Amino acid sequence: MDLSSENKREYVKRILLSRMRILCNNGFYGMLLMHMDFAIDMKCETACTDGRKIYFGPSFLSNLSDDELDFILMHEIMHCALQHCLRTGDRDPEAFNIACDIVVNSNILQSNKGNLKSITLKKYGESMHIAPNGVEGCNYSAEEVYEMLPAKMKKGGRAGTKGLEGQSGVPSEGGSPSSSNEATGGSWDDHSRWDTADDDDALRDEWSKNLMDAAEAMSIRDPSNKSGLLPKCVDRILTELRKPQTDWRTILNDFIQEEITDYSFTPPDRRFDDSPFFLPDYNEKEDIVKDILFMIDTSGSMSDDEITAAYSEIKGAIDQFNGKLKGWLGFFDAKVVEPIPFENEEEFRVIRPKGGGGTRFDIVFDYVAKHMETPPASIIIMTDGYADFPKEKEANNIPVLWLLVTDDVNPPWGKVARIKV
Repeated sequence: MDLSSENKREYVKRILLSRMRILCNNGFYGMLLMHMDFAIDMKCETACTDGRKIYFGPSFLSNLSDDELDFILMHEIMHCALQHCLRTGDRDPEAFNIACDIVVNSNILQSNKGNLKSITLKKYGESMHIAPNGVEGCNYSAEEVYEMLPAKMKKGGRAGTKGLEGQSGVPSEGGSPSSSNEATGGSWDDHSRWDTADDDDALRDEWSKNLMDAAEAMSIRDPSNKSGLLPKCVDRILTELRKPQTDWRTILNDFIQEEITDYSFTPPDRRFDDSPFFLPDYNEKEDIVKDILFMIDTSGSMSDDEITAAYSEIKGAIDQFNGKLKGWLGFFDAKVVEPIPFENEEEFRVIRPKGGGGTRFDIVFDYVAKHMETPPASIIIMTDGYADFPKEKEANNIPVLWLLVTDDVNPPWGKVARIKV
């Protein structure tokens, strides 16, 4: 197809009008699309994303109706917002792509009140949205759907998937993922550019912030999400972050050096300036907790759910102290990622995990001793505990709380609390 200047202008106009429609009709997706760039690419046969741009093949775009274009943009932006481009890991790429599409399409379907036309393309049919167990994919993460897929599919072989037959893009009996469901036209979503986004921490941080900002903006209009402004997967993420299991007021009141002042001799009570006695000033009780070092174990043995639970606990601590909690958040596996200071929830939210190797606890205390000019008042280590514990003296008399996501590990020293994941 000739990509003339006139054609380019028409393509750009169509995409921008689609984004505006989505912003009006599905505000959450529209807000996310405001962060995205678009491109017409002759090498792209259909549509795809690399986490930075959404690409369209000109012929594919020309043949889409307005409703179909809206669906395509919502589909691609959800892959970005949920960081699917970054989550393949060691999984079979084609099988994981199928799992991601099921999750994304089901959430879009739910956002459009179950209208199947909202996820249907005239050339490709109804897009896959049901997990192998027959339940809508919006109830699961991509990893959970992936685990339900047949083992043969994860090895790149031919497989049938009960509960998925008949959905566009999903292999029916005897079909392969790359040439699936010819009766309905096959799969249109091209994930070939996902590999270019692997291990991109900056991209991960960017989309984490974009997703949370869009979700919180929609939550202002509907805090309980009764009107369904947020996709189910995003509402679930926010719900998880709103429900810490730990009573941080009880723990911190007993454990951390709190700035609680009942009275002080500085400044003195000025009502008695002429008195020969130096009297204390009775002040209001201040409840400020600061200089706490939170360290999250991001080693290979910690799952995404466990790391999310650790985040939830820190956010819960901030909430329980009405924002009057200040400190640092760092990560560690076999080495320490430099802790980043935070003074409020907004600063905390932009700090994202890094790691994935083995686990060593001694490096946390070694880092504090060598690199922190202001030592923390206390150290809270969130971990599964699967590593050798150092000697207590390495903490240099700083109180340590081990917040464990497991039941079968008992640290030999320090205070212990547990959360269930």
